[in-house]
Amino acid sequence: MFCQRLSLWLKPGAQLCAVSRHSAHKLASLQRASILPQRKLQGLLYPFSDVERYLDRSVDKTQFQLFHPSLEDMVKAEKLFCSSPSHKIDYYTSAERMDHAPVLNQPEVCFIGRSNVGKSSLIKALFSLTPEVEVRVSKTPGHTKKMNFFKVGKAFTMVDMPGYGHRAPKDFVDMVEPYLETRKNLERTFLLVDGSVGVQKADLIALEMCEEMRRPYVMVVTKIDKCGHGALLTNLLNLQEVVKTQSTGCFPQPFLVSSQHFSGIYLLRCFIAHVTGRVQLSNTSLS
Repeated sequence: MFCQRLSLWLKPGAQLCAVSRHSAHKLASLQRASILPQRKLQGLLYPFSDVERYLDRSVDKTQFQLFHPSLEDMVKAEKLFCSSPSHKIDYYTSAERMDHAPVLNQPEVCFIGRSNVGKSSLIKALFSLTPEVEVRVSKTPGHTKKMNFFKVGKAFTMVDMPGYGHRAPKDFVDMVEPYLETRKNLERTFLLVDGSVGVQKADLIALEMCEEMRRPYVMVVTKIDKCGHGALLTNLLNLQEVVKTQSTGCFPQPFLVSSQHFSGIYLLRCFIAHVTGRVQLSNTSLS
């Protein structure tokens, strides 16, 4: 039934967008993912469904499913991540300080997190339908030293921020705090936490910084494929307790992602498209 619903929005043999000559990931598009078995596809689109059955019945699950868009909405969002002559997606510029940042009017979202949490890998996965976009991914922690701006046509901009913690730029605070405080077109900050190790002290400091800025932000749990269900659930519930007790500006639902297996990528694309005003949801419990 689930796969049949998806097929209503995907014409057989057709792609949602023209993928460039560069090699795209085999699961970059919903069209490619639709051939998977129903349970596998369900886990890719809504990754919480893979761990939900391991939760105790006493745990309130609604907090993990507040944003639950329809397949139609995901298809609409995916089109925004496809580059075309009239909707060019590309790296735009980098900046070390706010006075070097480009002046842009279109909506903006940014990604922050500890060094080696997988920020650049996540952005690369989000842009996988346009693989020629240059997103540098390194095995060495602290590779991102500047604010890197990526324009998604005239729809919105995504910003890869330097990592904090190990090997973070010395001027990290001077670079990031002014951005969060003064960037008028910033619609949402995505704070990434490594799902395989859980919330760290540096993450709590970053959360406190987001709270002080009084700008809306969202928790993204990365590397969910790097640990077992038990460890992931423990770390996830600990994170939810932190959000419940220490935050007022954080969206209650964490987004679970695996940049390697593409779990949660389609859902996160849809959320970004929604908060930047580009996709009006047809069916969701998001308020």
